[in-house]
Amino acid sequence: MPSDPSIDADTPSKPPLRRGDVVELVMEKMADRGKCLAYHNGQVVFVPHTLAGERVQAKVVKRRRKFAEAQLLAVLHPSPNRVQPRCEYFGSCGGCTLQTTSYTQQLEDKYQLVRETMTRIADLPNLEIHKPLESAAIFGYRNKMEFSFSPYRWLTREEIDSGEVFDTSFALGLHPPNVFAKILDIHRCHLQGERSTAVVNGIRVLAKQHHWSPWNWRNKEGFLRHLVIRQSVHMPDFMVNLITSEYDAECMSCLEAYLKEEHPYVTTLVNTINSTPAQTAFGERTETIYGPGILRERIGDLTFEIAPGAFFQTNTLQAEQLVNVVRDLAGVTKNEHVYDLYCGTGTIALSLAKHAAHVTGIELIEDAILNARSNAALNGIKNTTFISGDMLRLLNPELITEHGNPDVVVLDPPRAGMHPKVAVQVSRLNARRIVYVSCNIQSQARDLLILSKSYDAIVAQPVDLFPQTHHLENIVLLEKKVL
Repeated sequence: MPSDPSIDADTPSKPPLRRGDVVELVMEKMADRGKCLAYHNGQVVFVPHTLAGERVQAKVVKRRRKFAEAQLLAVLHPSPNRVQPRCEYFGSCGGCTLQTTSYTQQLEDKYQLVRETMTRIADLPNLEIHKPLESAAIFGYRNKMEFSFSPYRWLTREEIDSGEVFDTSFALGLHPPNVFAKILDIHRCHLQGERSTAVVNGIRVLAKQHHWSPWNWRNKEGFLRHLVIRQSVHMPDFMVNLITSEYDAECMSCLEAYLKEEHPYVTTLVNTINSTPAQTAFGERTETIYGPGILRERIGDLTFEIAPGAFFQTNTLQAEQLVNVVRDLAGVTKNEHVYDLYCGTGTIALSLAKHAAHVTGIELIEDAILNARSNAALNGIKNTTFISGDMLRLLNPELITEHGNPDVVVLDPPRAGMHPKVAVQVSRLNARRIVYVSCNIQSQARDLLILSKSYDAIVAQPVDLFPQTHHLENIVLLEKKVL
C-alpha cells in the first residue's frame, strides 16, 4: 500500500477500526495506486473509486497496523470532478481505476502526487516540477493489450444479480482487482481500438467452437494461455500473438484462415509457446504463422521493428512526447557521448544518436538488444553501440576503458528502479547531465536520494502515458554538482 506521512503518526488513542466496520469518511487526497486517503479518528483509511473532497460511506475490508482499506458503499456528497465511467466493467476489472475522475482532475492528482513524492522520499522540496503533458487520446490509446484465458470465470455483481446462468468454465479477459485465480470475461475494453476488440471477441467464439481448452493454473493442463494484440498508429501493421502451452498445427491453420477471412487487417499471426508453469505471456520460442512476425512503428522520423515479446511504450503518441522531452532535457551536442542505460529496443538511444557523437546502450534482455541493433541498421544509424548484460556487472572501469566516459547518461529502469549499487556506479560515471525516466515515481525518488549526493535535481516533467489509470512517466534532469 502507498506510504504517506500520516501513516507514520502516533497510534491513535481511540479504538482501531475493525474489518466489517461501516464508516462515514471525507476523502482528503489521492494516494498512489489510484486510491483516495481519508482519516477516521486519526486512523488512515484508503478507499478506491473516490475523489478528494467527497463524503462517502465505506466498509472496512482490510486492517493493517498503520492503515485500513475500505470498500466504497455510497457517495454521499460527490465531487464536481466525478464523471460517469465509460466501461461497464469498471470496479470489477483491475485496470482503469480512475474512470470516475475527470481527466483534468486526473492530471492534477498525478501532479500533486509527483510533488509529494519528490519532497517526502527524494527530499527535493524545491524541485521545479512542470504540469504533466496530457494525452491527446484518453481512451483507445493503447497499442498493446494482453488478455488471459482461464477455466475460472469471475462474475460481476451485475451478472450474479441478473439471475442469468453463465458458462463459468471459459473466460478471456483481464483480472479483477487483487484476484489472480479467476478472469473477468471482457467483451469491450475502452483502452484498445475497435479492431482489437473485434479480434478478441472473434477468437473467443472460435476457441469455444473448436473446444480449445483454457490453461488451468491449478493442474497445469490446457492449451490457451494468453492473447496479445499489438497495432501500429503510424503504420498499417497489426499483430496477433496467441500464447499456448504447445504448438498445434491444426489450431494455427484454423486461426490463420479465420483471421484472413474475418479480419484481413491483421498483418501477422505469431504463436508463442510457453510450456512452463509461469503465468506470463512469454515463452521458450515463437513461431510465425503468417506475415513478417514483427510490428513496425514510427517515432518521429525513425522506424522501429518490434518483436512479439519486445517492450515498446503502449501509448505511441505520448511516447513521441516523452522522447522529445528527454531530447530537450539532455541537450546533447555533436561532441558528446551518451550512455542509455536500460535502453530496451533503442527508442531513446536512436532518437538521440543524430544529435550526439556516439550513443552506447546497455540492456539486460538480449532480444531487446538484437532489436536495437536491427533498428539502428534499419534507420541507417551508425554511431551507436548496444551491449547486453546485467547493469550491476557491466558498470565498471573496463566499460569506460572500452567505450569511453559519458557526457550524458539516460536512465529508464524497470518499475523496481535501480539496484542501490547501480545508482552509486552511475554517480561515479561523472557524466555532466543525467536524465532519469521512470514509470514508478516511488522507486525513482528513492534512486534520486542516492544520485542527489553528487547531482543537483533541476527540473521534473511528468508525461501522462496512461489516462484512466494511476500510472504516469516522470522525467527528471540532474546536473553534476559544482564543488
